[in-house]
Amino acid sequence: MEILACGSGLCSQVVDSKWKLFDKTSNSRQTRFPTVGNHGIYCNNTISRSGSLRFHDNKEQQRDFGSLSSLERSKRINCKAYSESYDQGYVIGGEEDATDISGTEESATKVVIPGVPDGSNGESGAQISSCFWEWKPKLNVHYEKAGFENVDSPNVLFLPGFGVGSFHYEKQMKDLGRDTRVWALDFLGQGLSLPFEDPAPHYKERATSNGNPPSSSWGFGDETEPWATKLVYSIDLWQEQVQYFIEEVIGEPVYVVGNSLGGYVALYFAACNPHLVKGVTLLNATPFWGFLPNPIKNPLLAKVFPWAGTFPLPANVRRLTELVWEKISDPATIVEVLNQVYAEDSTNIESVFSRITETTRHPAAAAAFASIMFAPQAELSFSEALSRCRKNNVPICLMYGKEDPWVKPLWGLQVKRQVPEAPYYQISPAGHCPHHEVPEVINFLLRGWIRNIESQGSISLPLLDELKHLQRANGWELEFMREGSKKLVTVRYLGFKFSLWDSIRSSMNPRFKLRNSATNSR
Repeated sequence: MEILACGSGLCSQVVDSKWKLFDKTSNSRQTRFPTVGNHGIYCNNTISRSGSLRFHDNKEQQRDFGSLSSLERSKRINCKAYSESYDQGYVIGGEEDATDISGTEESATKVVIPGVPDGSNGESGAQISSCFWEWKPKLNVHYEKAGFENVDSPNVLFLPGFGVGSFHYEKQMKDLGRDTRVWALDFLGQGLSLPFEDPAPHYKERATSNGNPPSSSWGFGDETEPWATKLVYSIDLWQEQVQYFIEEVIGEPVYVVGNSLGGYVALYFAACNPHLVKGVTLLNATPFWGFLPNPIKNPLLAKVFPWAGTFPLPANVRRLTELVWEKISDPATIVEVLNQVYAEDSTNIESVFSRITETTRHPAAAAAFASIMFAPQAELSFSEALSRCRKNNVPICLMYGKEDPWVKPLWGLQVKRQVPEAPYYQISPAGHCPHHEVPEVINFLLRGWIRNIESQGSISLPLLDELKHLQRANGWELEFMREGSKKLVTVRYLGFKFSLWDSIRSSMNPRFKLRNSATNSR
């Protein structure tokens, strides 16, 4: 049987079951560190994915508003999907090719989905533009955008996890940017959203006890600059940053997608600003953040702690930060952490490793890390933010990598229990960063979920229009091409109703059948 694989969105193509081999090509672009300027936003269409950062002292203003070339409409071929009720672009094999799901323990329905653009045959994907937005004095926010020529399409904003930045969503930007307006943000204190001046410089030239000159790291000085008096890299600051970014830069409500820490911020932001949110997608969202009490929520308890992430760092915190930072910024440690959070050894982490190590070399990185670690908790807990979003009818979608060593499946299932109407997709093999490890799957599911929301439910949720095939099946096997080879990923859907015992069995037994998926779905 010949299988039709329809490309996602407007960039659809028809290929046969033999599949063409793709040569993966790298997209080398040049990064520029933000220069000081009086204008609010300045962009540069080129980013370097492998070069090192350069720190400049010149004050010359730069503005480079390069326009992205429009996609060649003549090359787009629209395909009719197997199911008329859902045009996302997947095809399920006919009866002669269908897996026997009547009683086999590992039965699943195979679905062919598009791969991500890899540069072959002109499929390089949307062009990414790197920009800086001057939110507050001395604090420039770095972000990336793609597909902004798609004026009639919804906006999707990606929020990164701790220690990474907008670069972690490159595969979403290139793919989804072909038919959607996509944005990715660097939180202040991370990525390229680090200050370009020392928030607490050394005004007194004094040597340390061993005769060496003072540390060159920023934030370790004697007195705070006026612009950094109340600066704390906290979850409340990031929530406020996202709010103003959407209001001043994007200009209209968005779909917010967050991984890990970014998931918490996305949910917190949506709880505080439901009018700016069309929906929230959580990718292995961390369910907690921060160790110190929030001064608004617990004012008396907060007074017990003398320091809560402000500048300059106290002397004892400086010494602790130097010791910890020396360890965690070591390239060997970074590699070790990356190997933990990715489920498959075959995942290419070189680009992520390179960008993280670049950030650690910034003179403000160590003090920013200390501020983040000692910042107070958010005013709303993860659970409180989730409840408020549900009360305000904010659509929520859950996509969780099953092999996450940190945010284990039980955490995702607890979120599902609190918001039972939210679609829940469990992906395997995939770890803490499913958007980077299996972008083909995340992009496919995210596109379908957004179409379901935009159509007010007239288009089915991803995969669920063929749920009749899954009455006794474990889920779906999603097949796609990557680097010339076919790859399979298992996706399971969790329906409306399930018991605590179901949650425990699902976490403990990888072969547990989510039998309620079919009968309790939308």
